[in-house]
Amino acid sequence: MTKNLLSAVVATTTSAGENVEELENLTLHFYATGISSGNGVLTLEASNDGENWLAILFHDATQTAGGTDVASKTLSSNVSALLRLYSGFKMIRVVVTRTTDGSYSCILHGQKVR
Repeated sequence: MTKNLLSAVVATTTSAGENVEELENLTLHFYATGISSGNGVLTLEASNDGENWLAILFHDATQTAGGTDVASKTLSSNVSALLRLYSGFKMIRVVVTRTTDGSYSCILHGQKVR
């Protein structure tokens, strides 16, 4: 299953909640275009009821030495990041906080639990 959570947003934006309870091996492809002097900061929120959301950590798979668990990922140039999510929640959503310029997109991918 692949789903666009955000497509070329140019303002601070929170995606709709996406049901992931029957998915595993979750990844996010976060990428930016059109940045000359700003940045975009991605954070991840999870919920089991779709109403009460909390910020969660995710694994930054683009870091050297195997990556680390982080609370946010900042893109300050026209690059991409691969982020791995931990399962255990019914729903997730992403928040992008934009400064100055650039457009930001985020694609969710997961495999159906067999």
